[in-house]
Amino acid sequence: MVSRFSSQVTTSQVDFDVHGIVCLRLIDALPQDVSAVTRQIGPLQTSALDREPDIVIRYVDEIPIKDLCHVTYQGSGYTPDGFFILRSGRRATRVRIDFSQIGGRCKILCQRGLGPVPMLIGIVTMTALSKGFVPLHGSAFVHDGTGVIVTGWSKGGKTEALLSFSNHGARYVGDEWILLSSDGRNVYGVPENIRLWEWHLQNLPHLLERVSREDRWLFRAIHSLEWLSSHALQRRFPWTALHNAMPALKRQLNVVLPAQVIFGEQTGPFSAEPRKLFFMVSHESQHIEVEPADPVAIARRMSSSVRYEQLVLMSAYLEFKFAFPEKRNEFLENAHELEHDLLCRALAGKEAYTVKHPYPVRFDELYRAMIPCLASSTVKSYSAY
Repeated sequence: MVSRFSSQVTTSQVDFDVHGIVCLRLIDALPQDVSAVTRQIGPLQTSALDREPDIVIRYVDEIPIKDLCHVTYQGSGYTPDGFFILRSGRRATRVRIDFSQIGGRCKILCQRGLGPVPMLIGIVTMTALSKGFVPLHGSAFVHDGTGVIVTGWSKGGKTEALLSFSNHGARYVGDEWILLSSDGRNVYGVPENIRLWEWHLQNLPHLLERVSREDRWLFRAIHSLEWLSSHALQRRFPWTALHNAMPALKRQLNVVLPAQVIFGEQTGPFSAEPRKLFFMVSHESQHIEVEPADPVAIARRMSSSVRYEQLVLMSAYLEFKFAFPEKRNEFLENAHELEHDLLCRALAGKEAYTVKHPYPVRFDELYRAMIPCLASSTVKSYSAY
């Protein structure tokens, strides 16, 4: 069988350098494969690495698999040759990952044209952890020379705080995943694209013109269907079906934009010296409350958040162990304890605040509530970890 990619030009080697902490190399990738990885970890391509890469992703047209046994049907499987992540669809795709290598030199085999590499961010952050840099689910920016870390549970308000300060000249460092040095003196961003929900855009109207015409049409179509669903006089088919489908349709009310589009010239460098720490949490009150916090208590909370965000990777590792019970990755087995210890050490002594806010929150109000904390150093001090 002739692959539809066989006539396309591949690039023999493309390197990415994540702040000198984690280095990746793509081999024989198509331009769309390079673009997909760039969307995942940000514009961190480099012309030359000064050392061997930590993660090597080799691309091929097809990965022939014989006698595959499923772990999760159409999700993962194994043969004597290795463990595979599977994707069904118009074109079945396969990715071979040896989970026993994560944390060291890791090799991944991908089919061309796959799109995002499964669990790449998890593998990158785990590799950073093995080198003493702790991943944190959060955002980072610099405002008037002050480095800021914003963290919390998923949907807690991290990106909202970042976007609130984007309206006031803040420099973008990172969103979603950031890497902290073990002494807490440096924070590094993994500058992947930023997902903006429709209500975010209502707070940032200058970005509406950067949303594609197709996305704007989609938004209007979803709102029209929502109106029809809410005004249907009888709950019969097809109105019942439409009503039941609305939650899934409304989850499409978002766009993904590069940080450069949002922050312009205030994008990067993707590193900073963090001096302030904000822990974000939404609450039922319509008021925003900001109060001093214990940074180590925040670290202990976020240790659970980081572990939650890594569940997909760790679940796949358990599937790998099911396939190959004789294999074991000691680093992954003990990663959570290492993350907890390094995170407590990195955040100890930081000037920290808890921000409780309604959700959704108005960006201008959130900025006004947080900005006094950046100008003062009156926070109660806490003992070091």
